[in-house]
Amino acid sequence: MDMKTIGVVGAGTMGSGIAQVASQVAGFDVILNDIKQEYVDRGIAAIDKNLQRQVDKERISADQKADVLSRIRKSTDLADMKDVDFLIEAATETLDLKLELFRKLDEVCKPGVILATNTSSIPVTRLAAATGRPDLVVGMHFFNPAQVMKLVEVINGLATSRQTYDITAALAEKMAKSPVEANDFPGFIANRIMVPMMNEAMYTLYEGVGTVESIDACLKLGFNHPMGPLELADLIGLDVLLHVMNVLYDGFSDPKYRPCPLLKKYVAAGYLGRKSGRGFYDYSSK
Repeated sequence: MDMKTIGVVGAGTMGSGIAQVASQVAGFDVILNDIKQEYVDRGIAAIDKNLQRQVDKERISADQKADVLSRIRKSTDLADMKDVDFLIEAATETLDLKLELFRKLDEVCKPGVILATNTSSIPVTRLAAATGRPDLVVGMHFFNPAQVMKLVEVINGLATSRQTYDITAALAEKMAKSPVEANDFPGFIANRIMVPMMNEAMYTLYEGVGTVESIDACLKLGFNHPMGPLELADLIGLDVLLHVMNVLYDGFSDPKYRPCPLLKKYVAAGYLGRKSGRGFYDYSSK
């Protein structure tokens, strides 16, 4: 791989985390893009905070922190991606938005540049069809927080070439991640298994079988999970989980993927988990 510059589109939690790893771990120059300057600034501030935490724990020096930040360039114009050697899209999980982004990125990026999407549920094949380089479109699904989690699902769309997969997997390894190959089906591997498990935990609560605490305790103590399913749901975001469940339900037309009514009620009430201060647990005092 003769790569020097990585483009990251989307400066939210996942995008900023990916940008940090690309700079800090792999030593790439990074262009971090979003639609507004305030979003990019917020992403850079999150990276700064994460790095400062490492400085405070004496894992890196202040000079190393400054070096990592110096390699990340801010952008609010997709035209800035014209010179990147690899592109990772980490924008909001909305099909129409991602389709429009891939059409534009296909026009902007150099021929031969791979366009990867960090989507957790949208079909890679659908995004690839919006471009003139479907063989160079691939899924590169990082897990939250991207700075910590080792897993990266590398997802083959229908037209993704073997070379594209190999380059993407090698890039993940350069970023100190463990790539796992998956094919393009709703939910891929991890979410297809994990999200229905959390949905079933919600049904268990909904039907009065157990309390929030007892359900989480069963999975932590009985199966050695580091977090209970409802605690994990709050961390991920209940709106995100509802979206993925709907993708699975629509994609397979199988009733086992039907979202729990309690999940729908919580999302409608604005109980989205940690990010809103309330989900299955109350975070307002933390």
